[in-house]
Amino acid sequence: MLLDHCQATSGDHRVVFLDAPAELVTRFREAGVQCQSCDSLPALLRLLREQRPLINTHNFKGLVFGWLGASVWRLPLVITQHGFTPSSRKQRLYTWLSLQLCRMPNVERVVCVAESIARILRDAGVPASRLQVIPNGLPQAAALPERIPASGTWLAGYVGRLSQEKGPDLFLDALIPLCQRHRQVRGVMLGEGPERAELQARIDAAGLTERITLPGFQRDMRSWMARLDALVISSRTEGTPMILLEAMQDGVPVVAFGVGGIPDVIEHGRNGLLARPLAVEELGQQLLALLEDPAQAGELVARARQTQRERYHLPTLAQRWAQVYRGAAQEVVA
Repeated sequence: MLLDHCQATSGDHRVVFLDAPAELVTRFREAGVQCQSCDSLPALLRLLREQRPLINTHNFKGLVFGWLGASVWRLPLVITQHGFTPSSRKQRLYTWLSLQLCRMPNVERVVCVAESIARILRDAGVPASRLQVIPNGLPQAAALPERIPASGTWLAGYVGRLSQEKGPDLFLDALIPLCQRHRQVRGVMLGEGPERAELQARIDAAGLTERITLPGFQRDMRSWMARLDALVISSRTEGTPMILLEAMQDGVPVVAFGVGGIPDVIEHGRNGLLARPLAVEELGQQLLALLEDPAQAGELVARARQTQRERYHLPTLAQRWAQVYRGAAQEVVA
């Protein structure tokens, strides 16, 4: 998402990663985006003193370090809020601190990727005049590889970190009964994370080792999209997930819990299917509806593609981001 943003939005972008893997830095550099990894707050402060940029922070550590740097050197500060995952005591502390920092007077703008996130910030006392909603978007994609339907099977996919907030366990709660009742149903879980072993144990215990697979982290998502009959988003909490937009663009029908910014994107029965948050039986019923009605799936796909093109097209959204950057810089000068 950030790489696409830098390439689409006008301006001279430099990305500073805090303790990033070397391969991530390499990926940005190969795409022509200036970037570097920074291993400490003093190193970041030195860099900011030399460059004196407008700062746009992402994620909790970036927010804390960026706010400190903007405060020390009186630099314009824009905060991007992708969402909150207060699932543990530590995460609840991070959420509280993030909300407090967004209220500080030296923050020029807080850009939220979904209205549901903006609502949390307003309720926490962040001035409404400081908030702006700009959803995530996708660049124009090349043609999708030809779909690869597997003879006699129907494949549901999970894509994301195998961790509690993303709900991979809830994906299995919905999919395992469906697999047990319908022999053509298969599942694939793409990603890595701390719950992998527990998820594999559940699959094995259900006797579905060959039908629900965990191939791990994948770089070539478009080839996987060409195989999926449905994408399932079983998250407990979300902003506006990029994989949702990618599925809409690539013609894969989406079944999801109505959490976070997902209901801002998906209108149930029009461009996707929604279940109430954490209602796994309902999620399974929506998957069954897709399985039994291919014509409905096709209609959902056509309208989802239209929604993505009209509302989540990155070149259009990048113009709004450019206005945010110009406005924040001008306010500091004034």
